[in-house]
Amino acid sequence: MSKFTKEMVDDYADKLLIGLTPEENKMVLDEFDIIDEQINVINDIPGIEKVEPMTHALDDFEYELRDDDEDGSVPIEELLQNCDEFSGREVEVPKVVG
Repeated sequence: MSKFTKEMVDDYADKLLIGLTPEENKMVLDEFDIIDEQINVINDIPGIEKVEPMTHALDDFEYELRDDDEDGSVPIEELLQNCDEFSGREVEVPKVVG
């Protein structure tokens, strides 16, 4: 894979709708360089390509899926009794954004 460039980082930041200052862009590029170096260290391990990917860190991991049984539900009217304010079936909360 090619190295990350300033333009690539700026493009990704624009797509994510985050603006980066030149200092932040340099910090991101420096972090990617460190990550790239670590990946190269891992790739240089002899025989790494023969290692089978893990699905779980513990060898004795066992799981049992349970049935999706419906236990019944509490009536909405009973739940709304715990609310200070509600309108119909909706809980009214204080406005927190401008």
